Amino acid sequence: MRSPVHRYRDIERQATNLQLEPYVPPSPESPSAMWFIRDACGIVCGVITWFLVLYAEFVVLFVMLLPSKNVTYSLVNGMIFNSLAFLALASHLRAMCTDPGAVPKGNATKEFIESLQLKPGQVVYKCPKCCSIKPDRAHHCSVCKRCIRKMDHHCPWVNNCVGESNQKFFVLFTMYIALISLHALMMVVFHFLYCFEDDWTKCSTFSPPVTVILLILLCFEGLLFLIFTSVMFGTQVHSICTDETGIERLKGETATWDKKPCWESVKEAFGGSFSLSWFSPFSTLTCRRSPSEHVPVTPQGDIIEEDIIEIPLD
Repeated sequence: MRSPVHRYRDIERQATNLQLEPYVPPSPESPSAMWFIRDACGIVCGVITWFLVLYAEFVVLFVMLLPSKNVTYSLVNGMIFNSLAFLALASHLRAMCTDPGAVPKGNATKEFIESLQLKPGQVVYKCPKCCSIKPDRAHHCSVCKRCIRKMDHHCPWVNNCVGESNQKFFVLFTMYIALISLHALMMVVFHFLYCFEDDWTKCSTFSPPVTVILLILLCFEGLLFLIFTSVMFGTQVHSICTDETGIERLKGETATWDKKPCWESVKEAFGGSFSLSWFSPFSTLTCRRSPSEHVPVTPQGDIIEEDIIEIPLD
């Protein structure tokens, strides 16, 4: 009599082309290890992001605020702009150096499948590129070379995927960049009006041509970043509220999961009930899941028979 078998489905390749070879999973990753993707394009984009923020900081301080005769105006706007810039860069670091929800590599072994205690005829999904069991709503990122839980997209500007565990930091990053861009644009407008009414040589420590060039570049940068980050912020908030990632929306995937209400989904993404910690890039999310949680188990009748690979467990 044939012994019961568990089945899993390779969702990246056809079953006829897949050759299962013995695989020794790597040693468990340390939870305290810093997450960083060694991608040249992403690193360059991250450096450019910091350079543009620091350029805006330079123009705001040394062209507009320090030369101003109004001390109160300089102090108030300096504190606001520097606080927002600090929070934006901190959010960028957290989004870049936080594990977005990577699935452990190499756990699609017979021993691990046995530990799930599946019933005969049930299936789990396997990613052949990671050799890992693929949780529900996870997608493989070719840049990170990992499957990411609730992956929304890979963003080169933060050199990381935006996923289950770092979406909050990406949302904060786009929000704070949009705010400092708007603030910088408002200060540029006031500075131009002030300089037109006064002597240009007295409204800046630089020469009038240099001052104009620096302000025009800042205006262009602020306008570009304001539009881009506002769109990204709105897109991310929409994805959270509808409980649907960017990849799922792009692929037109039919929701097979129970969609959460908007407010519940927002609380899950930001780590709990509403508080000031929602706006802090230094708060730690408390809703992170264990590697084996939410392993998809699907009845046999929901799977096309020729796409299923049988693996004897005895």
